Amino acid sequence: MGTVARAERFYEDQVLDHLNPRMREFAACQEMFFLSTADAKGECDSTFRAGPPGFLHVFGPKSLAYAEYRGNGVMASLGNIRENPHVGMLLIDFERDRIGLHINGRATLLTDGQIRSVHPLLPFDPVPGRRPQAWVEIEVEEAYIHCSKHIPRMARQPTKGGRAWGTDDVKRKGGDFFGAAADRLAALGKPEPVESEPRQKEPEPFSGWFR
Repeated sequence: MGTVARAERFYEDQVLDHLNPRMREFAACQEMFFLSTADAKGECDSTFRAGPPGFLHVFGPKSLAYAEYRGNGVMASLGNIRENPHVGMLLIDFERDRIGLHINGRATLLTDGQIRSVHPLLPFDPVPGRRPQAWVEIEVEEAYIHCSKHIPRMARQPTKGGRAWGTDDVKRKGGDFFGAAADRLAALGKPEPVESEPRQKEPEPFSGWFR
């Protein structure tokens, strides 16, 4: 494709094997990032994680971590990491600088106790009653810029009500927005179920997943 020279120049000028000070500062103030993982067969999954500034904890040039909370129970990212530790992260500032940061590395699954034994100053979650089910710590292998050329500028908008952290209410989580469940029930000739808020249960750690 005739891009070898440009690619080599990019790797020489921009690709680091660590997070430099500006990268660490950028990562520490982000409120979301995209995460790519793959299982042992190379079948991929992508998702995103979000939280207040600082939810992505930067420990130094070679290490950063984030907490995993209760979700839909699929645990695709954690399952993939258990089989294949290689992960790709993409952090994008849509509001101010319109720039992105790629971070590739190897991930390790840790319990809350395990990561706090290594990083005792790690802050606790400020949301009452919310506890991490696991931590993912990434050893940085590559870090490089994502140029601003095609990054759209986005503006923050107020949301109706608070975030439904930890809820199992289907409607508050977005419901069957794309109609997948309704299509399946229609194909089976069954009526749609009445949605209700089930009793909340205390989340349990993913036993046996940690080193």
